Amino acid sequence: MTQVQLVYPKIPNSKNSPWELCIAFEKYDGTNLHWVWQLELGWYAFGTRQYWFELDEMGIAQFNEAYPGLEEAPEIFSRDFANPLQKVFQEKLNYQYQEITGFTEFFGTNSFAGMHRKDDPKQLILFDVQTDKFIIPPEQFFQDFNHLNIAKVVYRGMLTGQFIDDVRKGKYDVAEGVVCKGGGSNSENVWMVKIKTYAYMKKLQQAFKDDWNTYWE
Repeated sequence: MTQVQLVYPKIPNSKNSPWELCIAFEKYDGTNLHWVWQLELGWYAFGTRQYWFELDEMGIAQFNEAYPGLEEAPEIFSRDFANPLQKVFQEKLNYQYQEITGFTEFFGTNSFAGMHRKDDPKQLILFDVQTDKFIIPPEQFFQDFNHLNIAKVVYRGMLTGQFIDDVRKGKYDVAEGVVCKGGGSNSENVWMVKIKTYAYMKKLQQAFKDDWNTYWE
């Protein structure tokens, strides 16, 4: 187990949103996990936002000890994502890089604020892919990976105050909220903002009382 810099960036809230075209993906209430592929080694590492493990028997055992409740994640990744993702990386010109990282959310039916119930059925949802230190633009991500279990597209269009208000008030069928992503074909320009629902806010307030804002935006 190795501590690393924050692997996935903290997504800002909607206070300073760029009022531009975007794709809004559902935001899932779970645990952010990353998986690292290398041209010569294949899938060789994985971890949380702050810790890195080798993707082998010993590394998985260390991960399971460090993060009880997440033990099913490596098996789900191996079963549902490892080969299909590698096929995309090897066949599409957009992915001719030495190293690529996939980002998934791990959660179950009743997961809440990063906590998971042991007996719940669990899944992984792919929500981003990063090559050469840059996140793949949202439209390209959707086109290249929508044959897999990826984050649901909730909305396409201009990011507006009305859309933000509609998400908060529950117009869209999402439990926690959405992540809006935009930017052109230049992946360095990809931007993101998160918007959570008022229903999720109430759930946090009931569970965490005065500390609820820690889990908010």
